Amino acid sequence: MPHSAPDFRHRTQLAELMDQPCSREDLRACLRDIARTNRWILAYRPVLHWLNEVTDSLAQFPQPLRIPLRILDVGCGYGDTLRRIERWAESRDLDTELYGIDLNVDAKAIAAEASPGGSRIQWVAADVFAYSPPKPVHLVVSSQFTHHLGEQEIVRFIQWMEVHAELGWFINDLSRAAIPYHAFRVFAKLAGLHPFVQYDGPVSIAKSFVPEEWQRMCAAAGLGGHDVRIQRFKPARLCVERRKPQ
Repeated sequence: MPHSAPDFRHRTQLAELMDQPCSREDLRACLRDIARTNRWILAYRPVLHWLNEVTDSLAQFPQPLRIPLRILDVGCGYGDTLRRIERWAESRDLDTELYGIDLNVDAKAIAAEASPGGSRIQWVAADVFAYSPPKPVHLVVSSQFTHHLGEQEIVRFIQWMEVHAELGWFINDLSRAAIPYHAFRVFAKLAGLHPFVQYDGPVSIAKSFVPEEWQRMCAAAGLGGHDVRIQRFKPARLCVERRKPQ
């Protein structure tokens, strides 16, 4: 299903195919190819970099880090980001409790099946705005989730994280720009990715945000410019991080 190049000054209103009703088999194949792409383009690097910074800074406090460190991944999809976080925690010998939440019941089942037998990640199918974590959560992360939302929903999501994330939160998403949009269209076709990914990947980029829009949404959520950091990561990543004063 081809689509014409958008005006990158504004977000596209196109819908993504993976957000429409589809079979579990199609969703699994789509999510698997997104995970493959995430590995190829080092999409986990921003969140792991942030987690390293957070845990290193907490280690400097006289009071020891409260363990286990509880991390919630919102819009977890295939679960690949959270499984990568699990390996990161193991490499640092860090005791964690990891939770992945997704609105799609099929995505929860797919993430669970894709996880190794020894994984202790807990997968939840729920609307995040109606979800109350069973235990206090220290850190909330999301990857390629916020571009699926409207601006008012993102403001609400930031406010939700402010309530539930005791230490901070991290949004790992895409940056709206022409070069990554066109580059991904070519890459996805040459790599033979699932048709959903070939269509949705460029749409995701065109639905993403630029720094000025993130500043506006954070301000609407009640945060000042000194409260958050908006940072670019190559290729085509724009991340928003919040570390609460300790």
